[in-house]
Amino acid sequence: MFTSSIRGVAVAVAALAAFGVSCSATPSDDSRAGGTTSSAAGPASGAPASGSTAPEATEATQAPETAPPELVRDAFAGLQATLNDSCTPGNCAYFLGRVYDELHRLDRAMKADAKGPGHFPEPIALIAELDAKLGGDRSFENLKRHQKQLIGTRDKINTWMQGHPDDYR
Repeated sequence: MFTSSIRGVAVAVAALAAFGVSCSATPSDDSRAGGTTSSAAGPASGAPASGSTAPEATEATQAPETAPPELVRDAFAGLQATLNDSCTPGNCAYFLGRVYDELHRLDRAMKADAKGPGHFPEPIALIAELDAKLGGDRSFENLKRHQKQLIGTRDKINTWMQGHPDDYR
């Protein structure tokens, strides 16, 4: 009675495993052209296939396409996600580091925004002021020492952004 269901499960697991392997494999340029599927097969076989190493070297040296700048609304949402958190004994380093990271994520988004950095003068100035006080040291000890200003900067920027809803909706 259980033999057929066990056999069915085994077939399903095998099919899923095969599907998972085929989906996770990234074919090289050679395999798309009908060549070998392993990039290590060419040099290891003693006779490298013509042109087999050139595409790989070119792919490795090409710069990846630059991603479009992050939207201010997305970066601001990340900063807002820190509003209900606080510096608790087991979470303080993470929390302060995250607030710092989210402030700088927003700073980058504002500077890259199509409206230009001049559209966000106060938040950018607040982050610059914070950075001057931190002196380039984003260690937990330094962030903890400047925790009041770090959280204050976050709160002031949140208030400023709430007064400019068109900039993040």
